[in-house]
Amino acid sequence: MRVSRLYTVQALALGKQIELDEENGHYVRTVLRLKKEAELILFNGSGGEYLCTITDVTRKTVLVNIKEWLDRSVESPLKITLGLGISRGDRMDLSVQKAVELGVNSMTPLLTERCVVQFKGDKKPQRLLHWQKIVQHAAEQSGRTTLPALIEIETLEAWVTKQEGLKVFLDPYAELTLAEIKPIDMKVTLLTGPEGGFSNQERDMATAAGFIPVRMGSRILRTETASLAALAAVQILWGDFGKQTLPIK
Repeated sequence: MRVSRLYTVQALALGKQIELDEENGHYVRTVLRLKKEAELILFNGSGGEYLCTITDVTRKTVLVNIKEWLDRSVESPLKITLGLGISRGDRMDLSVQKAVELGVNSMTPLLTERCVVQFKGDKKPQRLLHWQKIVQHAAEQSGRTTLPALIEIETLEAWVTKQEGLKVFLDPYAELTLAEIKPIDMKVTLLTGPEGGFSNQERDMATAAGFIPVRMGSRILRTETASLAALAAVQILWGDFGKQTLPIK
């Protein structure tokens, strides 16, 4: 039987007993419905994870005993940074979730000319918190022990000047493909556009900052498809796809 995994911001140490935070405690009690002596895996995103035993479950608290350190990693040797043009609702949520599953290390939501999402008042921090929760849940599900970084929302113009490694932006009108280029020091930065794609000015801006335009086949992909196809492609070409790994238990 698969043991449930939960992300926590709490400090974890072998032999320590901790009380789960309110959100995780509620999830264990009411969703998983775990009882005393059930096992649970906790990780805090800094690498590795801990096998725990629930020692007490009440209406207000869930206590766990941290009994075993598991030195496990499923990280790819390829370091991937993703600049993700902000798209609407479920499309953006899907892109964030699947990027975590596909091994992205750092992700920045980007404001572009054709971005149709408007951030008024406190909407920007609310959306960032929403996406951060998606990152955490995707890491729990996919077995990752290192939490990908979700960077503050930024403009495309500011973001492109800060990147390093092989820098690529997806452009259906480009001539090159990913198979014709190689990463630098096992680092790759991918830039994907929003619905409607990049404007000509943004293409020029990315090229001036050292980004190489590449195409993903001969078809025009939707924004949520393009980023995931590119992530899968770079993992096949230079990352850990196709390499023999042990299954997650």
